[in-house]
Parts: sequence; C-alpha cells; structure tokens
Amino acid sequence: MADDYYQILGVDRTASAEDVKKAYRKLARKYHPDVNPGNKAAEDKFKQVSSAFEVLSDPKKRKLYDEFGPDAEKIGFDEKKAEAYRAYKSAASSGGAGGIPFGAEGFDLGDLFSDLFGGRGGGAGFGGVDPNDFMGGRRGRSAGPERGEDLAARVQLSLAEAVSGTERTLSLSRPGRCSACSGRGDSGRMGTCPTCSGTGRARRAGLFGGNAVCPNCQGTGRALEACPQCGGSGIKEESTRLTVKIPAGVQTGSKVRLAGQGAAGSRGGPPGDLYIETEVADHPLVRREGDDLHIDLPVTVPEALLGADVRVPTFQGEVTVKVPPGSQSGRRMRLKGRGVPSLKGGSPGDLYLHLQVKVPEEATDEARAAAEALSRAYRGDVRRELTL
Repeated sequence: MADDYYQILGVDRTASAEDVKKAYRKLARKYHPDVNPGNKAAEDKFKQVSSAFEVLSDPKKRKLYDEFGPDAEKIGFDEKKAEAYRAYKSAASSGGAGGIPFGAEGFDLGDLFSDLFGGRGGGAGFGGVDPNDFMGGRRGRSAGPERGEDLAARVQLSLAEAVSGTERTLSLSRPGRCSACSGRGDSGRMGTCPTCSGTGRARRAGLFGGNAVCPNCQGTGRALEACPQCGGSGIKEESTRLTVKIPAGVQTGSKVRLAGQGAAGSRGGPPGDLYIETEVADHPLVRREGDDLHIDLPVTVPEALLGADVRVPTFQGEVTVKVPPGSQSGRRMRLKGRGVPSLKGGSPGDLYLHLQVKVPEEATDEARAAAEALSRAYRGDVRRELTL
C-alpha cells in the first residue's frame, strides 16, 4: 500500500502500543461496514485501517516496517529475508557484490527478489541489477514446489459468542490445487526447456555475469511442458465452505489459525494457512476489560437499605447474589470466574457488579409517605463532605 500506516491511523511513529490500539478502535467504529452499509469508500478505508493495525500492533512487524517501509510487507515480515535484504542493499550501495552472502545462511536470494519485484524485474533502485537475471535465466527462481500463501478472513462475533466460543461457516474463494495436473504444474509430456530454449545454459547477468547450467532443466535442454489448465503453476481458483471453531476468550484482533487451509502451493508445494481474525461487537449492558466483565446492577431502595438476594444474569447462566444491607450506589461486588475464559489456559476473568440504587419513577402518596419517613433516618447532611 502506498499510504503510510502511521498516517492511516493518524498517529506519530513514536506512538505507544496503547495509542495505536485507541486510534484503530476509533477508526474501525467509524468506517465499519455495518455502520456504513453499501459504502464502498468506507469499506476500503476500513480495510486500510485493519491492515495498518495488524502491522503496527505487532512489535516484530512494526520494527521491520519502520526499517523497510512497504518492502517489509512484500517479504512477508520474514527476518531471514530481511537479513538478506540488508546485505543486498549494503552491497548494492557500495557498488559491488562482495558484501552479499550468496544465500545468507542458505537463504535463496531469488525468493527475496521475487517477493520484492513480483518476478517482473525493476532493479533500477539497486544498482541497475535485474533481479530476474541475477539468479540466471528469465524465470528468476527455482521451478520446484513452493508453499502457498497464507490467507486472512475476518468474522464478527457478539460478546456472548466471544465468552462462550462458537462456530462460523465461511464461504471463500482461494487459489486451489489444479485438478488437471494434481497441482504439479506439468502436462506429463517432455518438450524444449522454455528457460534456456533447449541450450542447457542460462545467462546469469547483473552482479555476477556469465552463464550457468539452466536451473530448470539442469542442462539437458528438455523439460516437462506446462499444464495447459493452470499454465504451469499447479493452481486454479476454487470456491469452498469451511466451518471454523472460534475458541472461548477471543477478543477483537485475536487470530485463529487453520493449518493448510490457505492458498495451494505452486507446482505441488504445500498449502499455506488461513488466519481468521475476530472482531467482537460492543455489548449494550456489559463492558469488557481484558478478561474481566463489568455490569451495572439496578437495586431498589429497600434492597439496598435492608439487603436482599437478587438474581443476576451471566453468560454462564443466572446466579443469585446477596446484596449487603446499607449498600450505596457504586458499590462493587465480584463474581469470581464469571468473566471471560483465558485464551492462554489460565484462570478466567471475573464479573464485577456495580450497584445502582433506583428510586420509584412515580411519587405516589404511599411513596411520598415512605420517603418522608425514610428522610428522618439520615444522620446529618449527606453532602457535608462535598467541598471543592
């Protein structure tokens, strides 16, 4: 994305993690599709805000983003690729290749260039080197199996579903394995190698120059022809439905990983993963703070004055609580373990009840008489300590 993630969220580059979270929540509420039905601009803005938050809320991703900008996302926030990229930029800026570790601890620089330039060249910003030529031939990277990309989807939940856990059935389109070639990418027939045009040798230009054995046919000049259905990638778009189990305890920004449910790998490689990000809607009566829940509990004047057993709803079912005699508005009562389950397997949070003493809405003659009798029970001015 061309826009700076910090600008999208409207925060400084030195903003704290809490400031980033606050900015995201504010913008997410403003541009959420449910709040702006049919508004494509708001939907696009919401996607930008979500992408920015995903990066800036992750310390590792944020560090790489601060260093490389949009290129950090192109290399998948991969630290090994980042090391190779640093070395490559350092060598390119010094005008030579001596500082480039060919493979950076076994890492394939061809993979790095393909991520950065999308297999289309464009190395002018790096000493005029065409990254496709750098690794030999026009293909620019190994023709072997490659892991599929990770995919992401978002689901919305109520607070009750987040507390109890739930399931969602998702319909999605994704790159799937080509059925014609079983994902291999070839037709099963041999032909002239397209990389070296049958010579068995491929040009390795750029920093190193010279020719090398063709990486596609290993010098034989013959290679399997590409599958006509998928063009050699082994991938075709598919539609699927998945039932996802959302564990109890998730919150906005939590991610559920579905291993192997991402995009199919090219040329028979393993599939990527699917990450489900959850967004929990606010509850009209219950406030969530971490794994703790808070609710205002209305009580009558007699219940607060004399004490009473009252029924209270929780997400695990109704419970009876004892209101102590002489309770005032604002008194806090704790129900241990009645909050949100811990995603990390620890103890669940608690439910806090905040008493709200309610007077009768209508001042009947009977209520007036009771109030006058009650007023005589006060000892002194209840506002005697209210000073500024």
